[in-house]
Amino acid sequence: MSAAGESNARAQQLRQKAQEMEQAAERISDPQERQRLKDKARQLKEQSKQASSGDIDPMV
Repeated sequence: MSAAGESNARAQQLRQKAQEMEQAAERISDPQERQRLKDKARQLKEQSKQASSGDIDPMV
């Protein structure tokens, strides 16, 4: 697989994980845990944007 293909695959995985976390956050009754999951989902979305642009450090 090419580097671009790997970046796109990684970006897709991150987006999927972010969506799963957002869905889990909606089911959590604890407000602090809900916010933690939403924050993590937002971080994953940002990482997916970086991965799709090829501007991500693979060591992170």
